[in-house]
Amino acid sequence: MDPDAADRPGLKQAELREAAHEGPHGSHDDGHEGAVEEHDHAEHAHEAADPAPAPHDGHAGMDHAAMDHGGHGGGGGHHDHHAMMVEDFKRRFWVCLGLTVPILALSPMLQMWAGVDWRFPGDVWILTVLGTAVYLYGGRPFLTGARDEIADRRPGMMTLVALAISVAFVYSIAVVFGLEGNLFFWETATLIDLMLVGHWVEMRSVMGASRALEELARLMPDEAHRLTASGETEDVPTAALRPGDRILVKASEKVPADGTVLEGTSAVNQAALTGESVPVEKAPGDDLIAGSVNGTGALTVEVTKTGADAYLNQVVTLVREAQASKSRTQDLANRAAFYLTVTAITVGALTFAGWLLLADVPLSFVIERAVTVMVIACPHALGLAIPLVVAVSTSISARNGLLVRDRAAFERARDLDTLVFDKTGTLTEGRFGVTDVLPAPGVAEDDLLTTAAAVEGGSEHPIAAGVVRSARDRGLALPDVSGFEAMTGKGVRAVVGGETVEVLSPGALADAGVGVPDALRQRGDALGREGQTVVWVVRGGALLGALALADVVRPESKEAIDRLHDLGLTAVMLTGDKREVAEHVARQLEIDRVIAEVLPDQKSAVIRALQAEGRVVAMTGDGVNDAPALATADVGLAVGAGTDVAVETADVVLVKSDPRAAVRVIALARATYRKMVQNLWWAAGYNVVAIPLAAGALAPWGVILSPAVGAVLMSLSTVVVAVNARRLSVD
Repeated sequence: MDPDAADRPGLKQAELREAAHEGPHGSHDDGHEGAVEEHDHAEHAHEAADPAPAPHDGHAGMDHAAMDHGGHGGGGGHHDHHAMMVEDFKRRFWVCLGLTVPILALSPMLQMWAGVDWRFPGDVWILTVLGTAVYLYGGRPFLTGARDEIADRRPGMMTLVALAISVAFVYSIAVVFGLEGNLFFWETATLIDLMLVGHWVEMRSVMGASRALEELARLMPDEAHRLTASGETEDVPTAALRPGDRILVKASEKVPADGTVLEGTSAVNQAALTGESVPVEKAPGDDLIAGSVNGTGALTVEVTKTGADAYLNQVVTLVREAQASKSRTQDLANRAAFYLTVTAITVGALTFAGWLLLADVPLSFVIERAVTVMVIACPHALGLAIPLVVAVSTSISARNGLLVRDRAAFERARDLDTLVFDKTGTLTEGRFGVTDVLPAPGVAEDDLLTTAAAVEGGSEHPIAAGVVRSARDRGLALPDVSGFEAMTGKGVRAVVGGETVEVLSPGALADAGVGVPDALRQRGDALGREGQTVVWVVRGGALLGALALADVVRPESKEAIDRLHDLGLTAVMLTGDKREVAEHVARQLEIDRVIAEVLPDQKSAVIRALQAEGRVVAMTGDGVNDAPALATADVGLAVGAGTDVAVETADVVLVKSDPRAAVRVIALARATYRKMVQNLWWAAGYNVVAIPLAAGALAPWGVILSPAVGAVLMSLSTVVVAVNARRLSVD
């Protein structure tokens, strides 16, 4: 990748299209402090080298056993290269199929089987020319592929195919020039045809399974409506946008660049980017992601990110890394393919020698057996077994906002037995909210909350914001107030409906001498001991009741912990917050273990301690203070990264602040591994039966596999592998 990409606005958009929180409430100083951890989010820029496109030399680069197929769907070069290969195999197949028809009609053996006699002078030479054309043109990808494999000292599938068709072709040429035997031009032609169509179908499957980047590319509009200094609009290419530009996004249009809403409100569909099924309401001050679809309202947007910094382009980089990162399971498949190649050549040689030396059969039969063994043992499906699953898994991950940066770490996720959650911002929302409304006798809950929210509306403190937010979430209308006053260390005061209303800390309430029923006081004290902040509301000198506030637990957190337990994992909360606060949240969510009052620089030590217990640990966090722990864990999950997806220390980046996504990573890793194992069995398992049959083990009983039938079985195995990979899913 160009190192100056970040400085060249719009560059990555073009490449993409080508690639197909708060402290204590100051007015309640003697109330609970530190309920919400302070944490910052730093922006990271991540840029990885683009994979270089492989040279197109027939099919020289198509060694499925040895080549890293994780790169499929990566850069534009890779995409174009594989698209060219698909067309190349398609063209070669149709040409060779057209030549095969007269080859079949002219083959003496087939004429004998069909009971016809179409022989004429010179027909053998026509047959030889046609057979040679098919061998040289249709077989070229396999011959060049075998050359490269042998040069790399890694014989594999291409070597087997090249050997099979070459043995049959050379033998047939020898027969033409006088050797006693049968012509195998028709076998060579049909084998090449089947292998070509198999490669064609398989390459289409590979490209179809790794559409993540292509789908992302289609999200970007080509033009944007940029606003001029005079307020008029001009249509410009998306690539021309720069940070600071103002653009107009009309109803139903795609957002052309990351930005911040300046004017207008609308519901924006981000489903293709973050997995959110429900459109997200956007208002001035909210961020927009390029590629999302605007709803019914027009939005004026200030562009904040372009080029390599844009969210969509960071996703592209992460997907490329995931598809190109080395899979440990793929290493196993590559070794299996190599051993299968050696086994096939060995068995083929033994088959040839055995039939030739120990049985009284024609040389043509001996060659046919050896050829069939090598054809049916081709580890083509084995070479695709893992990459196809990786491609589908990566695509599923990207569509659901699970961005895999390290494929090996993602595979380790299947072995996890402990998931450590940071509390603030991960299990909780990182902001205050009302957890309990405690009205005095004869007072309605809504009256208490409405009155308190009306007074707190004049304050900017986190507790005040939490009270107001909770009232609005209930749909309560707030009355007008006057004479707002902040009382340092005590609370706030204002006039509501002609009466003075005070929202006081527990200490200020005691100083005011307001009577509190014993049951209400005991309840308030109990909530305070749990780490919640309790404020008391007094109207006209009479107690209205109390409100308890705490860091709001995300509604998705309980479901995430339940799902984690269903998977057999232990849930651990790791937080710098007070133990009382952490345990209160843990009780609500049924978390197994709480580790509280831990400083940021101590979190990685806690992870190491858990690992020393023999646990395989994943850490989830959303802040810079979690970075050391994310790096120390066996698997690091950055939760709620939002548009800052390039979190350097995380193995998997979770776009949404949803703890269920962390559990979904584990479920997907396990499902991916199961599918890989299934594919390895489908790809290699059939050889246990097929190779002995190809060698002629059941020939005395009339069961004989021809090379063409062997090719069909091999291709069928590949199709099964491709279909099985596409069936990968995660709940």
